[in-house]
Amino acid sequence: MRLIPLGVLTALLGALLVAPAPAPATAARPPVVSRQVVFELENTNATSVLCLPDDQTYEVRARLVGPRRAVEGRSGPIRVNVLVHDLAAGSWFWRMPGHPAYDYARKLARAGETSLVLDRLGYGASPLADGDATCLGAQADMLHQVVQHLRSGRYTFADPSVGTTPAAAHVVTHGHAVGAAIAQVEAGTFDDVDGLVLMSWTDRGATSLATRTAARQSSACAGAADYAPLAETGAAYRALMFASAESAVQRAAARLRADDPCGDVTSLSPMLLASTLAAGRVEAPVLLLYGAEDALHRASAREDQASSYSTTVTTRTFAGAGSALPLERSAPQVRRTVLRWLR
Repeated sequence: MRLIPLGVLTALLGALLVAPAPAPATAARPPVVSRQVVFELENTNATSVLCLPDDQTYEVRARLVGPRRAVEGRSGPIRVNVLVHDLAAGSWFWRMPGHPAYDYARKLARAGETSLVLDRLGYGASPLADGDATCLGAQADMLHQVVQHLRSGRYTFADPSVGTTPAAAHVVTHGHAVGAAIAQVEAGTFDDVDGLVLMSWTDRGATSLATRTAARQSSACAGAADYAPLAETGAAYRALMFASAESAVQRAAARLRADDPCGDVTSLSPMLLASTLAAGRVEAPVLLLYGAEDALHRASAREDQASSYSTTVTTRTFAGAGSALPLERSAPQVRRTVLRWLR
């Protein structure tokens, strides 16, 4: 056996003691950015929803959230997930300021997805002076225009120094509650999206609580108001939306809730009919997501909703969750389900 000289052995041991351990190999996550964008849209209605908007042009604002290269148009063809909010909400629903664990758009971005987070006309950064000037048919029409602008890249960054807005090779719409109905009518009417993620929506499954809430809001709009709250108090809003969310998240959402344009409110009944008819014309694959404790939709209606499509449908129900799936405690499971389906 050949012996190693003592000096050489000492040097080797010293090198081992001072050499840093190699870092474990991990996949680097791309930096995520959020940029405000502006769409110039016509408040028109080319859908089957029986309602009359004012046919005027408005700026509708949104945020593009995703990996930096994708958002800045430097990554080649991208998929854009268009996030469409419910009544009483806004873009905040998908971003949840102050509660990053429930930031749906940014969490998807960390997984490589790019999302457009809309403030529909009459909400948030897309104000409308007269709440009677738009309606849910127009909201679906404007969503169609957004999809077309995304595909062509024909929209702008609010800050022109950012560069050129990216064009989308694929578009998937994600809608929550009435936002899901808007997405469904858009897809069934215009057939221009590659997939639908519909959260907490059935065309014919409203509970008695949902019916009473809609009737009260419609009654408010029958007077002089052109905007009306979905829920008069924060506690009432929380009862409609949540079953398991952290108290701090519920309180934040209740503070952020918005009054609804009365044109949207009064067109809800014709929207229900149009949504039912549109379901059979949807050709893109559909992901239906429900909370088992949703206070607004009967559990018995979920199977009927799934059977109303002639396309591929995947359904998932989350135990203990209410309507506001991206904000409930099951939000991580919701996101994982969506990401698996997208891929």
